[in-house]
Amino acid sequence: MTIKIVQANYNDPQHGRHIIEMLDCYANDPMGGNEALPDYVAQNLVYALSNRSNAISILAYVEGQPAGLLNCFEGFSTFNCKPLINIHDLIVATEFRGMSLSTKMLTMVEEIGKERDCCKLTLEVLEQNVIAINSYRKFGFNHYQLDPIMGKAEFWEKKI
Repeated sequence: MTIKIVQANYNDPQHGRHIIEMLDCYANDPMGGNEALPDYVAQNLVYALSNRSNAISILAYVEGQPAGLLNCFEGFSTFNCKPLINIHDLIVATEFRGMSLSTKMLTMVEEIGKERDCCKLTLEVLEQNVIAINSYRKFGFNHYQLDPIMGKAEFWEKKI
């Protein structure tokens, strides 16, 4: 079985289609909200990503078929005075799970982070997404906290 992990080229129409296909797969999953991508997103996301110098997308292929996607963005840690990479989306299509594709994509992102002299990788995960949590722990991720007395960091949002 041939597995290929590549950094997506936003100017490659095939990569663009596969990014949308995999992200829609994620959006339709209970862990992604159980709703298809809005048409606006499907039609404009790849172009928008191509205009963001801090965007990185990784595609996983099995036997030439798109099987996984990891989208992330370079940010900056003021406490470390170095860049970081925040993993925003990670999906492996149901039929390709159990093939270590998430580990392979995370490994590529970690290599990119090292090349860019990043201090860390960050991500957020739903507390009931046990499969993803176990995968992240196996890869070396931990809860973020400065001092255990202060508790774990939480991810919050305010839509605008």
